[in-house]
Amino acid sequence: MTAPATHRAIDAVWRIESARLIAGLTRIVGDVATAEDLAQDALVAALEQWPRSGIPDNPGAWLMATAKRRGIDALRRRVTLQRKQELIGRELQILEQLDAPDLAAQVDDVQDDVLRLIFMTCHPVLSRQARVALTLRLLGGLSTPEIARAFLVSEGTVAQRIVRAKRTLTEARVPFEVPGRGELTERLSAVLEVIYLVFNEGYAATAGEHWIRPALCEDALRLGRILAALMPREPEAHGLLALLELQASRLRARVGPQGEPVLLADQDRARWDRLLVQRGLAGLRRAEALSRALGPYTLQAAIAACHARAASVQQTDWPRIVALYDGLAALTGSPVVELNRAVAVTMAFGPRAGLELVDALADEPALRGYHLLPSVRGDLLARLGRPAEARAEFVRAADLCDNDRERELLLSRAVACGT
Repeated sequence: MTAPATHRAIDAVWRIESARLIAGLTRIVGDVATAEDLAQDALVAALEQWPRSGIPDNPGAWLMATAKRRGIDALRRRVTLQRKQELIGRELQILEQLDAPDLAAQVDDVQDDVLRLIFMTCHPVLSRQARVALTLRLLGGLSTPEIARAFLVSEGTVAQRIVRAKRTLTEARVPFEVPGRGELTERLSAVLEVIYLVFNEGYAATAGEHWIRPALCEDALRLGRILAALMPREPEAHGLLALLELQASRLRARVGPQGEPVLLADQDRARWDRLLVQRGLAGLRRAEALSRALGPYTLQAAIAACHARAASVQQTDWPRIVALYDGLAALTGSPVVELNRAVAVTMAFGPRAGLELVDALADEPALRGYHLLPSVRGDLLARLGRPAEARAEFVRAADLCDNDRERELLLSRAVACGT
């Protein structure tokens, strides 16, 4: 295998194994920053040795063994230097665990460690941005430059967020554990939100020259699948995964030959990924079977399923989508949900009914500066034969939009309305 091919293989192995590796090391050393340092040391060793020796039969075990050896060396040096009895006692305990001949023999279920790591990286003590960056780094296996490119921020900004997040977790003494039943719902909500945010940034990028970033969607899908496998009895874990798979099924149809946005009504549904559709529908059935009271992600998945089952926009069950949005709005109280509901009402009952709902949101503080509010209003005005007003709304939406491709689309719709 050539050196470039080996490096690509190492990158693939790292994406697969890094979460388990860092989780297992965190359980032993009790600190996520130290665990990541050890894991990175093992990765560097792999980059140095595997191009010469070849990729081992069990690369994950090789990485863990190498990380443990690096940890043993570091702790032995530290024990030699330290003279405080209680510190020596704790570090000798860690050293004993690292020096165990077989890590797998100590762990009943490695997946438990990964689940603990997910809840740790999404702890409420961290800001939302920090949770996203740290989760992509430790569980997604992404490098700092990759995260920076995905969210269009500098590498320095991402690096600072990650360093501060790890320091915050250490200083706050956040335990490496799955929260108890009393706080599980709230903490799980934070985990689901991070995965959802990552996917949405890939599905409809907020800024930059690309409307979609499929790699981010793939990272979110992988995290969603890990979580659903680790928490098989949690309906919202399956609901979120179903939503992501149903949405991801449309990615190929969401852009044209030159990368231009293609809206739902104009998409070639033959290009939708039928395998992802089937997986999403199966996940939705699992979520619905686990709970009669559907959560917000399962409700959104049910809405996406209505689109997935329809052969065209005209054949979509819009009244059912409106009813699902009714439930979602009651559950979340979100103005964005109300805006989406207005679009569904338009499709089910006509643009006049939809415009009434949109106009009622005009003074909503949460939608101030949200470009999709004037965009939706412009579409409704155009449907009602009011082109001059529609044009003004599309121009306003374009002014508020930070994504280059979407801005071009909005301006083209303004031009289509005439002067």
